[in-house]
Amino acid sequence: MNQSPTSAHKVVTTQWRLVALQMCSQPDAKQNLQAIRTQLQALAQKPAGLPQLVVLPEGALCFDGATDANLELQEPLGLGPLQQQLAALATEFDTYLLVGTLPTTTSDPQRFAASSLLFTPAGKLIADYQKIHLFDAAVADSTGRYLESAKTQAGNKVTVADLGELKLGLAICYDMRFPGLFQAQRKAGMNVLALPSAFTTVTGEAHWHTLLRARAIENQCFVIAPAQTGTHANGRQTYGHSLIIDPWGVVVADAGTAVGAISVDIDLQQVFSLRQRMPLAEHNRFLSELL
Repeated sequence: MNQSPTSAHKVVTTQWRLVALQMCSQPDAKQNLQAIRTQLQALAQKPAGLPQLVVLPEGALCFDGATDANLELQEPLGLGPLQQQLAALATEFDTYLLVGTLPTTTSDPQRFAASSLLFTPAGKLIADYQKIHLFDAAVADSTGRYLESAKTQAGNKVTVADLGELKLGLAICYDMRFPGLFQAQRKAGMNVLALPSAFTTVTGEAHWHTLLRARAIENQCFVIAPAQTGTHANGRQTYGHSLIIDPWGVVVADAGTAVGAISVDIDLQQVFSLRQRMPLAEHNRFLSELL
């Protein structure tokens, strides 16, 4: 279990603004960074004192470029110009910024890690997660077969970032099909789950809303799931429908298929109250006595 350390970045409030940016990212990182800045500039002014968490989709800085595009873009964790620019955006817009994925270097020169990175409004990197479950699957779309493991090295740690009252679980896209990951996060106190994604249109139409609502319901947590949308440089099509879901499983914001942002002001008391009234974690015998 990886958790961010106790420090001044923790916020003593149960009220937050959650923002999901929906993008149609292209291979060029500079172009994508400008698109992120444009969306951040367009966000509605938040009330003074209300902390804000902005989450970017999977592949926000580089999506479906040349075969080795992410290998060429990779940076050591915590170092490099892309991470410096993202940290600067978090500071400029006074927001916690979760980068859906950024390629970071691994011990294998032929594979990068798909890392989710959390920056504070002070520009400090306080938590990271490397995608555990890699998308190796055949899909009935124009791409046909996906082999993420060919260039990506799977991670092996569970991350819950401690922001004070908000305990943020980090996961990425295909991870959402494996509920054991979120049971581990829930046990560590997770109450908001971030799932940046780039679902295909085929799998999105079949499973996207169902899987995300299920993760919210069974873990009694808020879910924020920003997504890629539209047609990308190589013709790949992604589903869109970035979502914010409450702990009862209600979709409180859906971005549809257009590029743009959705935001919801939440109170974590909703999580605390629901877990008290229906203590699923205590009732789960498979976590206590049957295994």
